[in-house]
Amino acid sequence: MTTVAIVQARTASKRLPNKVMKPIQGTPMIGLLLKRLSKARFVDQIIVATTSNSEDLVLKEYVESIGFICEQGSEHDVLNRYFTVAAKYRPDLVVRITGDCPVIDPTLVDLCIEELINTRADIVSNANPPSYPDGLDVAVFRLHVLQEAHRQTSDKYDREHVTPYMYRSHAFAKRFIHCSSNYSGFRWTVDEPEDFDVIANVFKYFSPNIHFTWEQVLALQSEKPEIFHANQVFVRNEGALLGTGQKLWRRAKRVIPGGNMLLSKRSEMFLPGKWPAYFSKARGCRVWDLDENEYIDMSIMGIGTNTLGYGHSEVDAAVMRAVQTGNMSTFNCPEEVYLAEKLIELHPWADMARFARSGGEANTIAIRIARAASGRDNIAVCGYHGWHDWYLSANLGDEKRLDGHLLPGLEPNGVPRKLKDTIFTFNYNKFDELKAIVDAHSIGVIKMEVVRNVQPVDNFLHKVRELASDKGIVLVFDECTSGFREAFGGIHLKYNVEPDMAIFGKALGNGYAITAIIGRREVMQSAQSTFISSTFWTERIGPSAGLKTLEVMEREKSWEAITKTGYKIKKTWNMLAQKHNISISISGLSAILQMRFLSKFNLAYKTIITQEMLKRGYLASNLVYVCTEHSSEILDGYFEALDYVFGLISQCEQGRSVDDLLDGELCHSGFKRLN
Repeated sequence: MTTVAIVQARTASKRLPNKVMKPIQGTPMIGLLLKRLSKARFVDQIIVATTSNSEDLVLKEYVESIGFICEQGSEHDVLNRYFTVAAKYRPDLVVRITGDCPVIDPTLVDLCIEELINTRADIVSNANPPSYPDGLDVAVFRLHVLQEAHRQTSDKYDREHVTPYMYRSHAFAKRFIHCSSNYSGFRWTVDEPEDFDVIANVFKYFSPNIHFTWEQVLALQSEKPEIFHANQVFVRNEGALLGTGQKLWRRAKRVIPGGNMLLSKRSEMFLPGKWPAYFSKARGCRVWDLDENEYIDMSIMGIGTNTLGYGHSEVDAAVMRAVQTGNMSTFNCPEEVYLAEKLIELHPWADMARFARSGGEANTIAIRIARAASGRDNIAVCGYHGWHDWYLSANLGDEKRLDGHLLPGLEPNGVPRKLKDTIFTFNYNKFDELKAIVDAHSIGVIKMEVVRNVQPVDNFLHKVRELASDKGIVLVFDECTSGFREAFGGIHLKYNVEPDMAIFGKALGNGYAITAIIGRREVMQSAQSTFISSTFWTERIGPSAGLKTLEVMEREKSWEAITKTGYKIKKTWNMLAQKHNISISISGLSAILQMRFLSKFNLAYKTIITQEMLKRGYLASNLVYVCTEHSSEILDGYFEALDYVFGLISQCEQGRSVDDLLDGELCHSGFKRLN
């Protein structure tokens, strides 16, 4: 009877890349594992089964250099990888070992093999349920069990993790070995950087001896528990439950402050620990995660950048032409002239335009120009306008000044204290607040969103315009969010109010980076008296995407379509709330709808929506940015799924425990809870 131990290993770990080749005491981790495993008395041959990916060639070469066999196979179908190796070498028994367990104990391997032979079982494991420390897992099974599992199961989880079908099937005789005491909470495996540090310190302690027993490690953990503290926060076999995107998000947070570049896309804002986090492709209103799971985006649609849907064929084609003909040059791209002319055509009050690539940049450019034009530093501001010093300085005197302007809890750390009392906030529709600020301070600029959550009342916008004109103040409308959603151009066109400057972003390039600042000539010319310049504002892709996006919008009247869809969503939200006796409020533009539950459990209900809708194939929360790809068929499916979730929320309103429905943590509501 021949026994082959197959060690599955690859370099492309999502949580700790190249972990199997990371050196411990000068030896790659996989080398230590193989040398320890070679001491198993009943194992006749050890074979490493890696992937056919080119990056695993270095692993193959190393394994073969130290005298072991390495075979290559499927990356994700690990069951097939085992089957292929077994079919080639035809052992009677197969031992499954994972490459992230360098302290695997050969005596436990022998124990499992002996148990199988003596009991005539088909499969023996010491990890079902676990009682040994994580990192000592062994499974031994007969060749026909592997063959049957390979033939019978097509389940993705079964094929990635090899043994689940074997454990589940009633066709096999199974035996499980348990430790005399339960040490399953101890973690001696390597998935995370902290795991590696723990194991490296274990080998360092026993060095130069690499053949220490698992009991010796157990004694070490008792004597020197501090060696093992670093990784005790992790859950056993969590990797089997995490998607590829969730693993990558955890990895990202180690190397990127906050995990990514945009607060609104952080996983914690949706479903902490369970949000797919990353996409492989997107088309229309559909998004695929890194595991190729498909979702319909009824959520933020790229934070409102894609009103025409993801991957619009005409916009993408225009961008590809820009790439093929050259994106950058010593010369300027002509498209920026054409785009400036088009925006000015849409806004007859404006004479000139400048371009940038992000909303924060555009807002800061506008403030620099407006201050230069007015000759005064102080700004009266309403709404959300980005991350730069000029805006956050509003919170230098009172950290709550900006709480009512979209993101509560913004701390002004890193903002020069000298900017204190240069920014004064006022609330929307509160004209008396603005007038008092203007009367009390030397205001040079009024900066505001035209509309976000509520509509203007009592001629508010016209009063602001009149006040600015009377006091020689530059009026700037920030339309990064509202632009091109209820009008072809700025939403200020709908209200017949002309600013001195306006800013556009998000929807302007349908997902490509382009933002614009337009304004009256006498104001915009002030850009020449200060320094505003950046290399990548001159690339070609942004203006090319902007021009084609405007062309498609104009032809399809996209603003009318998304407004109509928004009305339907609002109506159905209200209808579902009434059906389930739930109190909600709805605010925002017709094409950017936000729902709030009038309950102390508002945040929990938002989390439940995201959690349950994700299970049903939807990216959803209490906020929807509408796009033209949100068809009636898409909406019908969304409403049907949401009806079920509203039913769950209704049960909570009637007394069911909210905690019973939550699979994890609550989503975060503001900036301060994130880390």
